[in-house]
Amino acid sequence: MVTYIVRRLIAAVLILLGASFIVYQLTALSGDPLADLRESNNPNKEALMAARAQALDLGTPAPLRYFKWIGGAAQCLIPFAAKCDLGVNLVGAPVTEALGRAMGQTILLVTAATFLAIFIGIALGIISALRQYSALDYGVTFMAFLFFSLPIFWLAVLLKEYGAIGFNDFLKNPVFSPAAIVIASIFMGIVVVVFMRGGFVRRAIGFVIGAAVTAGLMVLLSATGWFRNPGLGPVLIVLFGVAAAFLVTQLVSGIRNRRALYSALIMVAVGLISYYALNPLFGNMSWWGILAGAVVCIIIGCAVGYFMGGYDRGQSMRAASLTALLMGGLVVLDRFMIEWPNYFDNSRVRGRPIATIGSNTPNLQGDWWIQTTDTFTHLLLPTIALMLVSLAGYSRYSRASMLEIMQQDYIRTARAKGLPERTVVMRHAFRNALIPLATLVAFDIGGLIGGAVVTERVFAFTGMGDLFVHSLVPIPDPNPVMGTFLVIGIVALIFNLIADLVYSVLDPRVRVKA
Repeated sequence: MVTYIVRRLIAAVLILLGASFIVYQLTALSGDPLADLRESNNPNKEALMAARAQALDLGTPAPLRYFKWIGGAAQCLIPFAAKCDLGVNLVGAPVTEALGRAMGQTILLVTAATFLAIFIGIALGIISALRQYSALDYGVTFMAFLFFSLPIFWLAVLLKEYGAIGFNDFLKNPVFSPAAIVIASIFMGIVVVVFMRGGFVRRAIGFVIGAAVTAGLMVLLSATGWFRNPGLGPVLIVLFGVAAAFLVTQLVSGIRNRRALYSALIMVAVGLISYYALNPLFGNMSWWGILAGAVVCIIIGCAVGYFMGGYDRGQSMRAASLTALLMGGLVVLDRFMIEWPNYFDNSRVRGRPIATIGSNTPNLQGDWWIQTTDTFTHLLLPTIALMLVSLAGYSRYSRASMLEIMQQDYIRTARAKGLPERTVVMRHAFRNALIPLATLVAFDIGGLIGGAVVTERVFAFTGMGDLFVHSLVPIPDPNPVMGTFLVIGIVALIFNLIADLVYSVLDPRVRVKA
């Protein structure tokens, strides 16, 4: 295994060197970095041109200049060296500073979009495969191809128009009109019917219940002004927590494993206690605090599942730890909702919280909760745009893979042995259905980082895409272009290596050999 990884890393370095050399030469031939100064009427333009030429080392031929650049870039890979030289841009600022800011924004955007696309896409694909040729299957297929065919820039514009401008206008008076309530109720009733099994009577009852619940909920939200002053509170946290406990237990072990279910429900009670106990600690929260809380949730959940015992302690531990994470997420979400009015009424936000441009609100004052809420509101629309475009691929691949797996002999054997359908699907089919998706995820992450250029331009999001475009137009700026390429190339190569290693984990028949 170690030999294989070392060999792949050496091959990746050689590929990266060759590709970066070609890109550097193409960038050098794409235009004149001194073009703006040549056209300037500034009396000291000759001195400015000489200074920029010296800073960019334009006197050296491009092939030789590349090797100087790669020597400085190689220092970025030396741990604890604190020396990373990617050159300077046209104005003489270090590329590492601009790239560091842009890289953080893009990685945050792409990570959120990729995670949501993978989770939702695979879930929809597997559900549609298990309900092949049903109304649900046709509906998921239609929506997947619809989003896949939409140009990303047009989808982004629609989200800006209806997801930001329209919603911000709605927040001035957050009351649903009767027509909106009727349309939404009918739509949700149809969604319930699509997901249900059974005859006409059962589906009709499901339609009525789904429509009635939706109408009642919309009326309640309008009456309470929930969108201006949102919150979950202990009652909703417990209700959602209990639902999460049953769902997680069903997926992990099945409801028949009572010890696993009781372990998950115990974590719901622990989560309710933490709702009151952790309030004094929320004042000085940070991302490190959130990460530490997640680790504590996993540790407590594993401990509860272990002491609950049963014929399979692992199932109880997984059910309890996952439920603990979800309960912790609900508690943190409720705190964000409590802080929402303070963000909404901020003088810089001015009652329009869903942002259409930028990655943050300039000069916004506030604590960690306010700043993080601002980050989320700016990430919302570009994340949804990237997620919807990627969703189709994951749902189609997972559906096709699941359909192929469900026809295999070992699936028929598992059913013939009398195993529950949940065990057949989750333990035997689901894991093998993920194998072809490992390659798709590896390619898609690199593609998303590179493809985020259009999305970032539409939303004026200050990430690597925005940095890349501004480094090419109107005047070529070679060092930021190469810095962006280097990050994208390294990410793509790393995730391809991870995909190969994941293959050996998902499929015992695959062995990584030197």
